[in-house]
Order: sequence, then structure tokens, then C-alpha cells
Amino acid sequence: MNWRTIIYVVLLVSLTVAKALPRTSRDVEGKTSIGQRFSQLHENNFKAIALIMFAQYVPGGTFGRAAGMAERVTALARSCAAAARDSPDCLKPLDRIFFDTICQEKNLPRIADCCAKEDSERNDCFLSLKNFSQGSIPPFERPDAEAACRNYSQHQQPLTAYFTYDISRKHPFLPAPTILSVALRYEEMMKRCCGGAEGPSQHLEECFRTQAPKVVKPVKEDALRQEHTCGILKKFGERTLKALKLTQISQKFPKADFVTVHKLVMDVADMHKDCCRGDMLDCMQDREDILQYVCSNQHILSSKIQQCCEQPLLQRSECIIHVENDDKPADLSPHIREFIEDKGICERFAQEKDTHLARFLYEYSRRHPEFSAQMLLRIGKGYEDLLQECCRPGAPSGCHSRGEEELRKHIYETESVMRTSCDIYNEKGDYYFQNELLMSFTKKMPQLTSAELIKFTKEMTAIGSKCCQLGQDKLLRCAEENLDLVLGEICRRHLADPINPGVCRCCSSSYAFRRPCIGKLEVDESYMPLALTPGLFAFHGDLCTTEEEKLQHRKQEMLITLLKYKPQISPEQLSSVTAAFSAMRERCCGEANPEACFLKEGPELIKRSEKMLSA
Repeated sequence: MNWRTIIYVVLLVSLTVAKALPRTSRDVEGKTSIGQRFSQLHENNFKAIALIMFAQYVPGGTFGRAAGMAERVTALARSCAAAARDSPDCLKPLDRIFFDTICQEKNLPRIADCCAKEDSERNDCFLSLKNFSQGSIPPFERPDAEAACRNYSQHQQPLTAYFTYDISRKHPFLPAPTILSVALRYEEMMKRCCGGAEGPSQHLEECFRTQAPKVVKPVKEDALRQEHTCGILKKFGERTLKALKLTQISQKFPKADFVTVHKLVMDVADMHKDCCRGDMLDCMQDREDILQYVCSNQHILSSKIQQCCEQPLLQRSECIIHVENDDKPADLSPHIREFIEDKGICERFAQEKDTHLARFLYEYSRRHPEFSAQMLLRIGKGYEDLLQECCRPGAPSGCHSRGEEELRKHIYETESVMRTSCDIYNEKGDYYFQNELLMSFTKKMPQLTSAELIKFTKEMTAIGSKCCQLGQDKLLRCAEENLDLVLGEICRRHLADPINPGVCRCCSSSYAFRRPCIGKLEVDESYMPLALTPGLFAFHGDLCTTEEEKLQHRKQEMLITLLKYKPQISPEQLSSVTAAFSAMRERCCGEANPEACFLKEGPELIKRSEKMLSA
């Protein structure tokens, strides 16, 4: 079984896979059979998709069992295509064949309950196993270089197949095209680092160190984007997701008319519903149909996507997502006063509320590519609130005009927050900017672990590095949309294990206002500070490390502990304690026996710090 060939062929045929596969048991029996699917896809494509499906739907299985099931389904498809097309097994819908194959396996964990169900209920049950598996499997790690190359030289094809399986089970909601493109990058890394006939690269460890992120990063980014979108859909519903997609599509295609944009919004929302449920086959076909529509209608959508549409279908989606927005129409007026001044506004709002609000959001978004999608949603909510207030009986004259002043105020406040953050970042640099964030977020969310606080604030610091160098026309969108991804992670963490009432309120009340809400959180009054125990502040010789990154990490851990011990600490008190710690560290690290020095000086520092903190 040539798995490398399988992956290349799947990529080269683009996504004819999606068109050829069925759309689950909702399809009426008697439609295209498994034999016809096999003939359309060819064996290699069929087998690759089967491996991914079995890996994603059976989280507790093994590679051997997933590959074995893929072989059996492929053998059935081959026989159906060849001669046995009228056999009852050949006439079953493809997803039923997949689940029947799983249920024939013995001793697979957690599948017995699903196998006792039928058709759509069984499908839903298997989808729930995908949810269960998320987070239960350790993430991909950079392989040991020598062992990986030894394995590659001996088992080249099965190794790539195993990687495909491994990524599939670790990311059960990732679409097959993404997984296959990642497997191709993995194959290229192994070939580059381990070499061909001439043997492994001379700098093996360095090669893996530089190449592994190119394999893993796209997986992480795709998985994070998908989790984020699915989190919005799950928590805030379809209406919010459609509004978000409306702003994004209107910004990207400002020349497109409202009817065209609305069609795309509906199609994209339906795609996300299928993808978030874990229906891989539906998800693939939805994506294929959208890309086909976009590239067939370039003339009414955008002048910037021609190059994307010339790429293989697998690369098209990513290209269109990242391509710059099209230019605004030359005759597009800068203002949309008709949504404020038109006398028929209240009547239209009463008769077709959602359509009227959608048209406002479309018109405003296409005029403001410099605004973040979240800010545009807040503007849309402000407009809705304005109409609800001004269209009620007895509303004062001139009520509508107040909206423009409120809008200017909100835009100014949002831009000020981003500018101030960038001023701090540019002044302090990565490490000290992250420390500022740590002080803020440890007070807001002291229930998070040190590792979580450091992780989230490190991601926020990376946003500063990425966005603060941009001009004013791109800063706001870059900063808030990237920050929204991190806040989404925090809110999903809260959903799994509640943090505190303040975070609950911000993560639950409004998607558009999530960032301002979290920004306004202060010290969590419900938190019980840590007690001062002998082991709370431990000072050891590792503080004398010459590796700056390790030392900074250690200092940040101690900063978090201090803030969890004294959440109400003032900047002056923190400065005094920090200075005392630095003096002790410098003194002890200059000693012949730093560990003994810390053992003696540490308790004294704690006593002095207690006096400073109680002053």
C-alpha cells in the first residue's frame, strides 16, 4: 500500500473526493452506490479518506485497526465496482457501511452504545465520540531525529500513513483536505531531513527544529480557527455566526451586491454547522460548492482572487481567506445616512427587522475595511438599540441623530485602547509587556494555573509583535481579530472548567462585547487568596541560570504566585518586593554555593516582603 502515492493523488485530484462522497444517511437510498463512488474516486483516494474517517470516529482505536477497517471497506467498494453492484451490501449508503464496519470490530472502547442505535441516531452518537476525544490525546511533538530517520528509512510508506492517522485522531474535526496537505508537508520534512540515497542531513536536529513548525503550525492554526468558529456557533447561535460572516464577507467583497453576499453568508454558515457537527463528508462538499461558486463568479465578487482560483482546489480555500480585501467601488458614498434619515426606517425595521439590520451591517462593513469584525458587530448592535428606542411611540424628535455621536464615541474608545496597548508594547518590549498582561489577567482570573496564564498572555504579546508595527488602517482589525481568538480560548477553557462569575458574564452575554467586557474586569473579589505556607515561595539555584528564557519563565511563575497571594498589591509594593528579590538573586548567584545562600536569604526576603505588603 503506497501511502505517499495516496496522499499525492488525493492532492492532485483536488477535491473531487467531496463531490463523489455521499452526504450521510439523509440521502435517499438508491442514489450513487459505493461501487460508483469507488470508480469516481479511484482506490488510493477512497482508501486515504477511509483511514482518516476511521481514525476520527474511533478515538480509542489503534493505527492497525483503523488501517485494517480502511482496507476492508476499500475491498468491499472494489468488489461492488467490479461485479457485485446489486449485492445488498453494495446498495447501503456509504456512511452506514463505515459505521457497520466499526461495529463489527470487537473490544473498541465506547462504541457499544452507538452500535446499538440505528441510522441518524447512530451517526449522532459517533459524532459525540469525536467531542469526547478532543483533549484526551496528547498533541503532536517533534520526533526524536535519529529514531525518526531510522524509522523512515525502514518503513517510509507506513510512517506517513501513521502520521495521517495520528493527526486525524488528535484533530477529529479537521477536514480531510487539511489533514492530507499536512501529511504531504510531513513527508517533505522527512525527505529533506533524513535525505534520500545520500543519507540523513548532517545537521539532523537543526533540520527537524526548523522544519517541524512548518508541519505543525498550519494544523494548530486551522484547528484553532475551527474551534473558535464552532465555539461561537455553540454559545451564541446561528444568528451571531451569520452576522460575523456577513461583516467578513462584505469587507472582502465590497463590490458584491447584498443578495450575493447574503447567499454566501447562508452557505458559509451551513458549512460551519456541518463541520462543527463533525460531518466530514458534508463539510467537504459544502466547502467545495462554496469555492466553486466564488471562483465561477469572480467578476461580481472580487478582482483579487483570480490567482487563488487558479490554484489547486486544496490551496484555494486558504488563499481566499488570506487574500486582501477587494478595492471599494469608486462610486461608493462614504456615509449611509439613509439608515438614519429615511422616514420609512421604522416601518422597515418593524416589518423585516433582521433583513434591515443585515443590510445596514453589509453597507457599513463594505465601507470600513479598517474596522474589526467584532467592532462592526458592536456598531450593528448599537444601531439596533437605537432603532428600538427611537421607533417606539412617543420617542423624542431628533432621537436618531444621537446615534452618530454614540458611534463616534465608541470608535474613538476602541482605537484608544488599541493605541495605548501598542504604546506600552513598543516602550517595554515582549517580556515586560507580557508581565503587564500577567499582572492584569492574574487579578482578573486568579483561578487559572500559572501555565495557562503564561500561555494566554504570551499569545497576546505575540499579537502586539504582529500588529503594533502596522499602520492605523490595519492596526485595529489585526489586533482585535487576533485577540478575539485568544479570548475564545479562554472562554472555551471557562466552559470546560468555570473560572469565576466575571469571566462567565463576559463569555456568555455577548460575542461582540466580549473583548471590552473582559478588558473592564478588575480584581476578582470572589477569589480566596493563597495562604502563606513554607513552600509557597521557594528560591533555588535554578534562579542563577544563564538561559534568559528559562529565567524569565521562572520569574513570571513567581510573579503569578505573588499576585495570587496578594491580589490587591499596589504598584509601589510590587516594585519594592521586586527590587528586594533582584538584590537577593544577584547576591546569592555571586556566591560559591547559591543553593545554600537562597536557603538562608529566602525566608528573610519573605519576612521583609510581608512587612512591605502590610504597610
